[in-house]
Amino acid sequence: MYDLIIIGAGPIGMTCAIEAKRAGLDALIIDKGMLVNTLFHFPTNMTFFSTSLLLEIGDVPFVSHDEKPTRRESLEYYRRVYESWKLNAHFYEEVLDVKKIGQQFKVSTTKETYHSKAVVVATGFYDLPVLMNVPGEELPKVLHYYDEPHPYVDQKVAVIGSANSACDVALELWHKGADVTMIIREAVINDRVKYWIKPNIENRIKEGSIKAYFNSRVSSITEKTIEIITPDGPVSIPNDFVFAMTGYQPNFAWLEKIGIELTNQPDTELVYNPETHETNVPGIFVAGVVCGGMCTNKFFIENARDHAEKIIRQLKLAYAKA
Repeated sequence: MYDLIIIGAGPIGMTCAIEAKRAGLDALIIDKGMLVNTLFHFPTNMTFFSTSLLLEIGDVPFVSHDEKPTRRESLEYYRRVYESWKLNAHFYEEVLDVKKIGQQFKVSTTKETYHSKAVVVATGFYDLPVLMNVPGEELPKVLHYYDEPHPYVDQKVAVIGSANSACDVALELWHKGADVTMIIREAVINDRVKYWIKPNIENRIKEGSIKAYFNSRVSSITEKTIEIITPDGPVSIPNDFVFAMTGYQPNFAWLEKIGIELTNQPDTELVYNPETHETNVPGIFVAGVVCGGMCTNKFFIENARDHAEKIIRQLKLAYAKA
């Protein structure tokens, strides 16, 4: 019987475990992947928008070579945090179901069944891409995640989207020798693109180094082409690979399965008390970016670290009364 089971071993899941340890609670982290699984799957050469100071957790200093740390530095840092706090975690173990039995929870995974007084869901949103739902999207050449540019040298690559991920991917591919075309639903590059990236991508488009179709959408994808609808009519573009940087979303079906209520106006959101982060299911809490639902840019590490403090404060009060 654990005091707390935390689903998700990302930075905020780790922060919840650290706060639980500070409070003397027996906590277990369970993750279907590795430690900070999402960060590991970020692009190889990615640099964070946040400073290293804003990514710190558990009072462990984050020292990086530059003000904004890299993916590699962040992996090393969170590994050190995990080791410093001697957190209890089970990796490569997927939580299948969470059921409330009386005042306790039965947590069933692919490997074991556990019991806990409370559960924190800190699963993020990076596991499920938002699909375009067009013919050909299932082809092997269509990718929703980007790692590094080398495999795409001298290839005709289409990048769908105009937010940070799309612009980063388009620029890095172009710099490394890919023939890049962007397909963008809006009339301009997204205003939320990093301030040092936005003028760069706009200048590359303006000079013609990166081709761009604005106010356009993908209608279908074939083995050799990508078909798009533009303001001037249909266009067929020769194509080897497609990076659909269309965003990601939480696993809403799984959240509903364990009893968490969702709202759908105007975007899908989770029902929870922002003061305690307890959901409509007493004893189930949510933390981190998953709290934003489809508003995936609402929370990040820097503005979600306090979620753990709110949750553990509420649990200490509940356990004291019990």
